[in-house]
Amino acid sequence: MRREARESAFKLIFETLFKETEEETFIEVTSPLKKEEDKKFCEKIFEEYNLHKNELDEKISSHLKNFTLSRVYRIDLALVYMALTEIFYLETPKAVAINEALEISKKYSTQESSKFINGLLSSILK
Repeated sequence: MRREARESAFKLIFETLFKETEEETFIEVTSPLKKEEDKKFCEKIFEEYNLHKNELDEKISSHLKNFTLSRVYRIDLALVYMALTEIFYLETPKAVAINEALEISKKYSTQESSKFINGLLSSILK
């Protein structure tokens, strides 16, 4: 299961919302991943997110109603970035990427976050 790799990627994306991620942070976040394939998967998500962040911002912004990207709860935003990165750039099946984002949100975010994330992702992917 790639949940741990996704959680690591989520943490890295979350950090970039506040500051540039340093190599030490990347190593620290990915070091608990035991399988090399999980480390590579995490790295691939993070690389693709960084390459396409501006495109993702546009997609997300165009589907927000009554508020701006800067007002989205940062944890939720990082999870949306992660899911969209997987769907658009890693060809992860939509249902898998959405489900993983929702499951991770239950661990790291609020009770209402999964509804918001699911609604936003559904709107973008229509």
